[in-house]
Amino acid sequence: MKRRASLTEGPVGRRLLFLTVPMVMGLFAIVAFNLADTYFVAQLGTSELAAMSFTFPVVMFVQSVALGLGIGTASVISRAIGKGDHRTVQRLTTHCLLLALSLVFVLVAAGLLTIKPVFTLLGATPDILPLIRQYMTVWYVGMVFVTVPMVGNNAIRAAGDTLYPGLIMMAAAGINVILDPLLIFGLAGFPRLELAGAALATVIGRAITLVLSLSILHFREQMLEFSLPRLRTLWDSWKRILYIGIPAAATTIMIPLSMAVIVRMVAQFGTAAVAAVGAGTRVEAFAMLVVRAFGAALIPFIGQNWGAQRYERVHQAQKLGNRFSFCWGVLCVVVFLIAAAPAARLFSKEQDVMDGIISFLWIVPLGYGLQGICLLTSASFNAMNKPLNAAALGLIRVFALYIPLAYFSAQLFGLKGLFGGIASANIIAGIIALLWVRHARETEETLRSAEANG
Repeated sequence: MKRRASLTEGPVGRRLLFLTVPMVMGLFAIVAFNLADTYFVAQLGTSELAAMSFTFPVVMFVQSVALGLGIGTASVISRAIGKGDHRTVQRLTTHCLLLALSLVFVLVAAGLLTIKPVFTLLGATPDILPLIRQYMTVWYVGMVFVTVPMVGNNAIRAAGDTLYPGLIMMAAAGINVILDPLLIFGLAGFPRLELAGAALATVIGRAITLVLSLSILHFREQMLEFSLPRLRTLWDSWKRILYIGIPAAATTIMIPLSMAVIVRMVAQFGTAAVAAVGAGTRVEAFAMLVVRAFGAALIPFIGQNWGAQRYERVHQAQKLGNRFSFCWGVLCVVVFLIAAAPAARLFSKEQDVMDGIISFLWIVPLGYGLQGICLLTSASFNAMNKPLNAAALGLIRVFALYIPLAYFSAQLFGLKGLFGGIASANIIAGIIALLWVRHARETEETLRSAEANG
């Protein structure tokens, strides 16, 4: 069917709600299986939990590359839909999937060859490295099933359809949660694979998403083409995607890179502290998923309206997003003040680990509201074809605020000081984002007024 710019009409708040709810369900399922992974691995012991915590920044790095390509795809496709250019939609969708597939082969080779040096650099000790290798060898081999569906789902969302991507993510999570105990502990006749079993459960679950996302893109959305592309046409498409995708990937890569630095800082406080931060970051992912879902919904909404020159709807969506993020952050602070201790007991019975998790959940969430505003601002810039603004905002947050404040606070006040530095960085970054998007909006209005009068 020919894609129609369905997001350029109707109440802004209702449209965003209908886009966000399926994304919340899908992201909830993905975070739930990450928590399930952590829970089941924690039953193997503190060393296994620490090993999985060390893998988190590297896994996020690879996923960030795929997400950056997906953001680039969603941005260019949604704007093409807003302009009513369906042939370009098909070409861009197909060419981006080919780009993702090409990139996977490079990442798999590099990953398998660098397990020891990379994780040694992150602070993993010789006794932890074999456990890390168990997990990452399986995960790297199955990377195609992790990355390509992320790009495909972003293409589906660009058409204004978040229901099917949400259902696909839920299916993957459900399969993963079912397979986790079977493959980790060797239940019901399955082999006991321990950490390798956790990775294999993830790969199998994501393989299902690859089949489903490609089927929906072809049969339901009709967004794929099967003619052999000319190299020049393919490169033209890749340039359009990469103009957004490279800065977007760089911005998202900053998150695992900064997390890797934080893990290295935390390692000086011991294995229990690393395990606590690993568990805390997974709870954080759960807490922030609603805001991230809103950010995922903003890209197709703003992209279609930007392509259709419906700028007033873009500004209204940005204001709604910022208000929602701030209120959600306040709610998270209240919830974790009450629920931190019960949450900690789910992940470990060791007192040092539990104390670290509680400190994390009492301090870091103080910055969630403004951290979300920073995230939504980056999504808006990417959707408006302003990726350099989004990348610059990410650079400021990570290298001018997040890492320096965490480091100096840790030197002064220990592990709790490090958590306080993270919260402070997110608060300051959110304020900068608010001022930046306001300035960008005023500049655009001035330019359009001058064009209208000129």
